[in-house]
Amino acid sequence: MTDTLEQLHANGFEASLHRRWYLDEAYFEKEKSAIFLREWICVGREEDWPNPGDHQVLALFGESILLVRNRAGALRAFYNVCRHRGAQLCSQHPAEQSAATAHGGIIGKRLIRCPYHGWTYDLDGKLTHAPFMDTQDSFDPESITLHPVAVAAWGGFVFLNLTPEAAPDFDHAIGGPAERLSRYPLESLRTGRLIDYDVAANWKVLCENYNECYHCGPVHPELSALVPAFRENGGSDLDWERGVPHREGATTFTMSGETPRRSFPGLNEDEQVRHKGELVLPNLFLSLSRDHVTAYILLPTSANHCEIRCLFLFEAQEIDSATFSPEDAVAFWDLINRQDWAICESVQRGMNSRVFEHGALSPMEDWSLDIRRYVLERTGLELSG
Repeated sequence: MTDTLEQLHANGFEASLHRRWYLDEAYFEKEKSAIFLREWICVGREEDWPNPGDHQVLALFGESILLVRNRAGALRAFYNVCRHRGAQLCSQHPAEQSAATAHGGIIGKRLIRCPYHGWTYDLDGKLTHAPFMDTQDSFDPESITLHPVAVAAWGGFVFLNLTPEAAPDFDHAIGGPAERLSRYPLESLRTGRLIDYDVAANWKVLCENYNECYHCGPVHPELSALVPAFRENGGSDLDWERGVPHREGATTFTMSGETPRRSFPGLNEDEQVRHKGELVLPNLFLSLSRDHVTAYILLPTSANHCEIRCLFLFEAQEIDSATFSPEDAVAFWDLINRQDWAICESVQRGMNSRVFEHGALSPMEDWSLDIRRYVLERTGLELSG
């Protein structure tokens, strides 16, 4: 009943990963271990933690991570676990902490104190005080630090690696996107709006959907009216690195195709009138117009569910203007997003059918092979599972 790999190849298709990769929690656990706990993952913007002592507890793939800006202004991250007996140092929701944990956490924006026995660390994770332990000759506080998480930043985005001793070189990992998007002022942009979404689909379904526009004609009539080329040959003839062209008279991704906001200074001639997209695996999508950038941070929570934070980034001078409104971009993107999430959830439901084994990737979906390759290389498993 199902299409075999041989049948797909005979009809000119590449195959997607086997259905198990999208549906089974066992496979998601493999991806957690091999990808999300070992690769650089995006968790937010530097502006989210602007001042020394600013911090957040992040729930990431079954781990509790404490991200804090230290007194020198650098971001640091640690496993939210005291080195003494393993108590969590900070509550993920401070307003909900109990009386038993009220004396722990970030103290005076200078120290991290465990609520259990009072072991105290500085904002670089070094143990500074352990009550009544100074009389123990064998105790060396300078040798004790919180378990570290690696932190890096690019374009104003903050990335973590939860296995720092084996982390890939960050500059190498981000090199391709950094070069292709070098003229966009990503680092200095600020968040004008954000929307959080919950999507009942596997993270790879969302990546594959983002990486092709074969679906844009049927799924996105408003987007295709702005970019008529999406209706032509499934977008297969587009020069994606140069950017996609708007319809005549349009220069940005808004409902009207125009905006009163100025173009980012420093863009080249194409970037002034074309739109670019970038997928930074495993969990950051970027869509770049001449006046704003839409960023998506994906955090998968299971094989069948993702939390997505959508950030709308603008120049600071635009946000500070008395007449600033992001709604022309926000309304357009929110519509496109909801269309994408709905069709991805339909894919997720459809893959549960017993007749589905592998998806067929047409020539218009060649970029999705990058996702397949990325997953297989890191897990060491086979296409068929």
